[in-house]
Amino acid sequence: MKTLFLPLDERPCNADFPRMLANTNQQLTLLMPESKILAHKRKAADFEGIKAYLLEHCQEADNAVISLDMLLYGGLIPSRLHHLDIVELENRLDVISMLKIHNPQLKIYAFQCIMRCPQYNSSEEEPDYYEDYGYALFRKSYLEDKEVRDTLTKQEQDELHSIHIPQEYEKDYESRRHTNVQMNAKTLELLEKHMIDFLVIPQDDSSPYGYTAMDQKKILAQVKEKHLEYRCMVYPGADEVGMSLLTRAYNTFYNRQLSIYPLYASILGPTIIPRYEDRPMYESLKSHIQVTGAKMAHSIEDADAILAINCPGKYMQESFDDVKDITYTSYRNLMSFALMIDDFIKKGYKVGLCDSAYSNGGDIDLITYLDYFDILDKLYAYAGWNTNCNTLGTVLSQMQLAEDIPLNNNIYRYIEDVFYQADVRKYVVEHDLKELGLSYYDFKDQQDVVEERISHYLLEHYNRLKLSQHYPIQQLKVSMPWKRMFEIGMKVTMK
Repeated sequence: MKTLFLPLDERPCNADFPRMLANTNQQLTLLMPESKILAHKRKAADFEGIKAYLLEHCQEADNAVISLDMLLYGGLIPSRLHHLDIVELENRLDVISMLKIHNPQLKIYAFQCIMRCPQYNSSEEEPDYYEDYGYALFRKSYLEDKEVRDTLTKQEQDELHSIHIPQEYEKDYESRRHTNVQMNAKTLELLEKHMIDFLVIPQDDSSPYGYTAMDQKKILAQVKEKHLEYRCMVYPGADEVGMSLLTRAYNTFYNRQLSIYPLYASILGPTIIPRYEDRPMYESLKSHIQVTGAKMAHSIEDADAILAINCPGKYMQESFDDVKDITYTSYRNLMSFALMIDDFIKKGYKVGLCDSAYSNGGDIDLITYLDYFDILDKLYAYAGWNTNCNTLGTVLSQMQLAEDIPLNNNIYRYIEDVFYQADVRKYVVEHDLKELGLSYYDFKDQQDVVEERISHYLLEHYNRLKLSQHYPIQQLKVSMPWKRMFEIGMKVTMK
């Protein structure tokens, strides 16, 4: 199967991870534009270059997975910064119809984000004024939406009345959101006309109230009005959606549907609402299984694979928090969870591990247990990065597409998700950057030094695992694609 693939942006999670996923299945070939024509952080992608690539290669492809944020706006961050008008955006959207004209048999799986509204002040990935008014923009919309759909306390009413945002900033922000929602509606028209075969509208960093929730409500109403519920899904996520749709494309092409049985680490796990998301873990699980073309198994006996979900006991924290909430031990028996995984693997079950106990990093304690039981090289998938839904979609895709245990991919994720996100990132920020006079977003002329130190620390962590004795690493080289500490790229060479 050949898939024409247009990623959400050029970061490793969106461009490299799908390639790594495809490399675990000999029946799958990705056709993807070169990185030089894709977006680079705040710089929009080369639209004409992307258009030319898609039209040139669509006739040799069986299907296409298309990020409409990349096609329309030039990438994820440019979708939050652009000043494009509707006419220009409609012309860009016409590329989808052109693909169908060039190859009427091409199945198109598209995704288009609902623009996020972060709950903090930072212009790193938002307009410049978000540095000073980001939280105010979020909070005002949150309280206004809650006032309409629920009620506000006296304290919340006073807070709402005290929020002051310069009119030009609010106008700019709301105008862009309005434009993007209009383009969501135009995309639904293409879905209705079968120019798009399946559509996902993911929410990035969602909240129960506010701009994102209000936009979601508008979009869901249009989906229902057009009776598109069977071919359009709206749920929390973003960076994993390309992989989820690639898996759906594969399952549809080969006419298969796997049954997935979920195994949670705690009794309250399915009901916990993760950080950065707006619904319980179990509800997101339903969406993520469905979008890949799989189905939920109602018993272990009926399952083709087991999805082990490491979840909090009661409340979710960041992986790098110094003090862990007591419910991580009182409401969760992690050793029992590790032993259950071991038991299922010994019984011959195919097991993938969704490590969602924390946001922004994996669970070091769990990895330690699994290493002790010699399980780390027996999993069909592992992830534990960023949000619960990022992790969930990654694992579900890998465990369905991998023909054999994807050991190299798993080792990559143990190193990045667990060692970097949950430990080394914070250590380097608090020690090395301070020593070098650098900051989280500014490496000055010493990026090479930072990358070398991180590479050294990560290799040290890996070499402490028993796993490393059987699968030693020859070289580990880290890169910082967006010149900041949040994410890394890695090249791992095994001996």
